[in-house]
Amino acid sequence: MLLGEYEGIKAMRDTDTIGVPSPICIRVDSPPFFAVYSYLNLSFAGDEFEKGRRLALMHRCLSPNSMHGFHVPNTIGDTPQDNAWSRGWAEFYVERRFKAILSMCNNLGYNREEVEKCAGVIAEELTDHDPEPSLLHGDLWGGNSGYADGEPVIFDPATYYGDREADLAMTYLFGGYGEKFYEGYESEWPIEEGFERRKTIYNLYHISNHYLMFGGMYYNQARQMFESILNNAPKKKN
Repeated sequence: MLLGEYEGIKAMRDTDTIGVPSPICIRVDSPPFFAVYSYLNLSFAGDEFEKGRRLALMHRCLSPNSMHGFHVPNTIGDTPQDNAWSRGWAEFYVERRFKAILSMCNNLGYNREEVEKCAGVIAEELTDHDPEPSLLHGDLWGGNSGYADGEPVIFDPATYYGDREADLAMTYLFGGYGEKFYEGYESEWPIEEGFERRKTIYNLYHISNHYLMFGGMYYNQARQMFESILNNAPKKKN
């Protein structure tokens, strides 16, 4: 967990696009385990347009090997994430995210055939979309961003290279981002057609993870998203 976060922070820091807590040192080979970062004098009010613009600039930073994944595994919350490299985004997302989290959630009560059917819809959508592998924060809910000395910052990542829309999708969960943030983002890199469908695909991962960690209402919400993906699959062309 410490190493995954540390390497993610380093990767984002090295883009020189948006603020992060600077990584100072880490020890994971023997106890006591720790990671040390620079202190951020945080506030949660600032220039949302600039935060969105700088996130888009970070997303412009692509995988050094043109593959989706990351060079170390990490965690989202306390849930393990397998980031083994994959050339195809559809393969990476279906296997390393969708199927992985559903397996931890006892498939949300669906049987194997239903899961495979949904996986097929997702794979077709993401294959047609075929995004470049952008550097992602990976856990970009509102509580993981803010401002330090007036500059936009992000922190507490679950970093990997993948579809930039996966980061954007999560900003719509739980609040924390306003209209100016999205205007700033699109001023640098406009969103592509079909994002609304893919937003549900990507956020199913996070809502399923919340069910895994917290239970309760997230179970029904995850199932509703699962059904929405199946019911809103694009019609196949003749």
